[in-house]
Amino acid sequence: MTGLFSENGGTKRMMLVSGRAHPELAQRVAEEMGVELAPVNAYDFANGEIYTRVGESVRGSDVFVLQSHTSPINQWIMEHLLMVDALKRASAKTITVVIPFYGYARQDKKHRGREPISARLIADLFKTAGAHRIMSVDLHTAQIQGFFDGPVDHLWAMPLLTDYVKTRVDVTNVTVVSPDAGRIRVAEQWAAKLGGGPLAFVHKTRDITRPNQAVANRVVGDVAGRTAVLVDDLIDTGGTIAEAVRVVLEAGAKDVIVAATHGVLSHPAAQRLQESGAREVIVTDTLPISAEKRFERLTVLSIAPVIARAIREVFDDGSVTSLFDGNA
Repeated sequence: MTGLFSENGGTKRMMLVSGRAHPELAQRVAEEMGVELAPVNAYDFANGEIYTRVGESVRGSDVFVLQSHTSPINQWIMEHLLMVDALKRASAKTITVVIPFYGYARQDKKHRGREPISARLIADLFKTAGAHRIMSVDLHTAQIQGFFDGPVDHLWAMPLLTDYVKTRVDVTNVTVVSPDAGRIRVAEQWAAKLGGGPLAFVHKTRDITRPNQAVANRVVGDVAGRTAVLVDDLIDTGGTIAEAVRVVLEAGAKDVIVAATHGVLSHPAAQRLQESGAREVIVTDTLPISAEKRFERLTVLSIAPVIARAIREVFDDGSVTSLFDGNA
């Protein structure tokens, strides 16, 4: 079936719809939920314009439209917006935009004058298109939740990642390392999940006028003789993480495991990470990871169970927060 039905003061109908950016993840989510994806007809015109149409009635349905903003990112954001507009005009009851990786999330504030706040613009575009709710995984900064005028479900990949890392390390000899001072809070949460070991961070400098470039200078904290778990929200070109691995190893770490939610892995990330000296690099499948982005030391965990459980909670008027902190 394409929907999930629930008796709760009346019949509700849920539909799961996917764009073309990451169909494998959408299929995994559907399988986790025991439903089928609603049929969608989407294609590009010769001039690059996009056509999209859902293949069955959505009238009165609670529709969850899933699209991860991968490369070419602008194409898939536009397709996502067009799908939302189509659902609004087809009289869907509610439209929840499911964005495993939120495009433009790193442009969440102005560093200099005359710059856009692009993450806010993306939220405004989805609201204008007709979205009632946004669901995303590990936003680059929590403040992005306030950019959308409506409910935002901020899902965490941390429980999934920490459960796996526990099987790969001796938790009594782990230091959790943040790749920069700005993500110490996330490292603290990781350390608590891994048994409360010490924290460290990599002191780095970045030229805001040059994208994807940072210089790792030194490690602040105790990593000597310990397994360093280097944590971040995403890995793009891999330069920052590879430099962080280098300085952590130079500081005496026994070995390094890298864990991040989003594997953007733009060229030349695969080569950099393979040659970085990290024992293992762990990401989730919030983004598609093609063959040319994969390398021997890469492990990809599926985020589908997390998204599927969150969709069920939203549809059943339950608590998404309870999935992560154990409270109703």
